Amino acid sequence: MQTNVILDQRLQKVVSYIPQGAVLADIGSDHAFVPCYCLQQNLIERAIAGEVNIGPMEAAQGQVALVQLEDKIDVRLGSGLTVLVPGEVTAVTIAGMGGTLIASILEEGKNHLSGEERLILQPNVDAVDVRKWLLANGYALLSEAIVKENEKIYEILVAEKGEESLYSDDSEQRDWELYFGPQLTREKAPAFIEKWQTEQQKRQYILEQMQRGNDSDVLQEKIANIERLIEKMKEVTN
Repeated sequence: MQTNVILDQRLQKVVSYIPQGAVLADIGSDHAFVPCYCLQQNLIERAIAGEVNIGPMEAAQGQVALVQLEDKIDVRLGSGLTVLVPGEVTAVTIAGMGGTLIASILEEGKNHLSGEERLILQPNVDAVDVRKWLLANGYALLSEAIVKENEKIYEILVAEKGEESLYSDDSEQRDWELYFGPQLTREKAPAFIEKWQTEQQKRQYILEQMQRGNDSDVLQEKIANIERLIEKMKEVTN
């Protein structure tokens, strides 16, 4: 536990997208470090820290008590967004999980959102699933960031309800933007280039293994899909 909470680079970037004076819900709060830090830095008004299991919830309660913020941080036990009453927060952070899990948390708990909240989401993998959920549910992607820390690369997505403007009107192009990120594709930060060059090498290895297999139609279709993905990875990293 930390008396003066310090966040790593990844979470610092997440926090940078929380509006000043927000009422924050941090879902999957992990010792409530994010809400504790935000209150210590006078960035937010108050917070809810949600945890689905008793052990992590008790760890969050211990951290909150250590920094004497029990009157500002409400630690709640429950699944995802179900710990919330619609309208009681203005920002939601969900960080450090797989994108598929984040998307399922959003889907299962969307009735607990008012639609006025800013969503700040940091999937460790499969960010495409988060982007697809946001687009399907009327959220505009406001910003994207990519951060490398301790040899791992993380994407951060920021969204609010509204009309989407970052994606292409062309459906095929939009599909690729969902996969790679529309803003990230345009900016081509060093971490973005590294991420997709590494993924390209992984797919190339898989492709070589598959090409040694049988000549079935199913396998050939899979090979063609991987070849198409590799070519797109080459394109976005050039």
